[in-house]
Amino acid sequence: MIIGVPREIKPAENRISLTPAAVREITRQGHTVLVETGAGEGSGFDDPQYARAGARLVDRAETVWAEAGMVVKVKEPVPGEYRYFRDDLVLFTFLHLAADRTLAVHLLEAGVTALAYETLQNADGRLPLLTPMSEIAGRIGAQEAACRMAKHRGGKGKLIGGSAGVPPATVMVLGAGVSGMAAAEVAIGMGGRVLVYDINIDRLREIERHYEHCTTIYAAGQYIEDYLPATDIVLGCVLIPGARAPVLISREMVRKLGPGSVIIDIAIDQGGCIETSRPTTHQQPTFTEEGVIHYCVTNMPGAMPLTATVALSNATLAYILKIAGANDLAHLLRDDPVLARALNTHNGRLTNRPVAEALDLPYHPFE
Repeated sequence: MIIGVPREIKPAENRISLTPAAVREITRQGHTVLVETGAGEGSGFDDPQYARAGARLVDRAETVWAEAGMVVKVKEPVPGEYRYFRDDLVLFTFLHLAADRTLAVHLLEAGVTALAYETLQNADGRLPLLTPMSEIAGRIGAQEAACRMAKHRGGKGKLIGGSAGVPPATVMVLGAGVSGMAAAEVAIGMGGRVLVYDINIDRLREIERHYEHCTTIYAAGQYIEDYLPATDIVLGCVLIPGARAPVLISREMVRKLGPGSVIIDIAIDQGGCIETSRPTTHQQPTFTEEGVIHYCVTNMPGAMPLTATVALSNATLAYILKIAGANDLAHLLRDDPVLARALNTHNGRLTNRPVAEALDLPYHPFE
């Protein structure tokens, strides 16, 4: 199979989908890898490294897209890439279609077979391709929150860990999944008073056993609202695989946070879980709404591209090899329910129920 790796053109996205080490493994199995020149520079990988790994370097993105049977990316295609879609193309990347109707429609109209990293799900509910990026996003989110609390950045001027005789900041974490717990661990490590919310009681019980300096609370609206006046930082980490994130904090509830409080909406890729959130970029990461600083960057792991690229490439490699080695992708998907859950569009139809429901479009089971 010919596998294409174009340069990411989403603003400030410095990751690349495959490391030279991954390219070497793929080419050793007889496949061809096309890498757009300069695609790895933002992650610290230069063109000669890819050439030594067996990749064929290509100067133009359109050549990568045109010649590849499967294009492997990091982030969802942006409008400038829609013209490359075609009905015999397999696209494997983060898609987040529940929050992007325009992209979904273009994929459907072109007949692209699109598989999303974020909906590839094991039988036990784990998300092996989303997990490393969620972990990194959670850690970045907590670090950004600490920075945004500085007075010269518009924050309250409150140190998360406080000081002798001075109480710490209160950090509310919405969602006890991978990103939520990564954020909570960093906030706990900084000495914050951390409140973790979730609707899974067993998960909350597990957290209480492992984290001494952490309070768990059932994620009912009233329980969230009651604690907001005393909260300094909110980390939104809610995830329903494939679906749009539910809004847990309304605009009216945001007003209960004091001026200079900070919201980090890690769920923004799936639409966000705070009503006042809207997507931002690394170039302009924040805005202030109702007196509260909002950080809602849609590609948070892109801030740490070396770590994120290696982690993502390690996670996706086995699935890329499985797809590339299949004589019949449809047959592979019928036999592999884990990979089948990654399928979002195929032959002009939406094959993921949560995405279809979020976009109010017809759902067609792949089988």
